[in-house]
Amino acid sequence: MRFPSPLVPARLIRRYKRFLADCVLEDGTEVTAHCPNPGSMMGLKDDGARIWLLPNTDPKKKLKYGWRLVELPGGHFAGIDAGLPNRLVKDALAQGRIPALIGYSETKPEQRYGSENSRIDFMLSDAGRPDAYVEVKNCHLRRDGDWAEFPDCVTERGAKHLRELTAIAEAGGRAVMLYVVQRTDCARFRLAPDLDPGYAMAFDTARDAGVEMVCHGTDITPEGIRLTGALPVDPSPQSR
Repeated sequence: MRFPSPLVPARLIRRYKRFLADCVLEDGTEVTAHCPNPGSMMGLKDDGARIWLLPNTDPKKKLKYGWRLVELPGGHFAGIDAGLPNRLVKDALAQGRIPALIGYSETKPEQRYGSENSRIDFMLSDAGRPDAYVEVKNCHLRRDGDWAEFPDCVTERGAKHLRELTAIAEAGGRAVMLYVVQRTDCARFRLAPDLDPGYAMAFDTARDAGVEMVCHGTDITPEGIRLTGALPVDPSPQSR
């Protein structure tokens, strides 16, 4: 998925009010950019970080830039748009690039399901096989080695989704949790139980019930982002 226009480099001054970031462009101009991420963004919002912004020419929008990337050491990048993984997965499903989810003839996004008034990100259907319920989560936390970790803060909503998927699996359905790692310096995936022990417990319960835990990496450049191959998920219990 290519960005709709070339990104421009900047330095982060500060991120605040969750959705705003003050930045300075290379010519010294200070601008305020939209930050499309409500999470903590641990390790990705340091003052002075080199970031990449998407210019916005829509006259109806107040902010003329949207924050998209953080440049990391060693030529790596992290994507910070929390809504992008769903679009990446949608394209990859249509192109048959997620091996665990190949073979379904119909993909329906945002379908209501479960007992907690939830919407599943994708429901995959095909004649002669059970529907697959697929929930997508954005992951861009790295603290140790090449491990990607999730979540970067407490997420009761995420735990709720795991409970819903657990109920589907226990009823004999197919339930899949798909984590998308939006950074290029990770090679494997695990949870961060110290940041959200409740989510880790829900994860273990879900996996024990038969929920499939799948993770894919991304290739990220200032030109665009695409979903890449599967990353291994730590098989050990996560609520340690």
